[in-house]
Amino acid sequence: MEQPSTVEATTSTDERGRNRRRIKQGRVSSNKMDKTIVVVAETRVPHPVYKKVVRQSRRFKAHDELNTAGIGDLVRIQECRPYSKEKRWRLLEILERAK
Repeated sequence: MEQPSTVEATTSTDERGRNRRRIKQGRVSSNKMDKTIVVVAETRVPHPVYKKVVRQSRRFKAHDELNTAGIGDLVRIQECRPYSKEKRWRLLEILERAK
């Protein structure tokens, strides 16, 4: 009688580690700090009772190594290791400059 072959479950890097880092998009609301920007990211969720779509916003402090982002810029940020007490995001790219 033959033994059933065992198939090892291979976990790709997408399931763990660096590739699972979240990416968010938002507007820069402040760049007053050195190498730090504050990004406001908005989400739209339906109200649990009334079902009206409500906007919710959240502020994230992100690391901007070259101080390139300005107030009003549309940026993409990525989750990363803690840089400081509140800074856990890094600037990936500037999608649109403020006018």
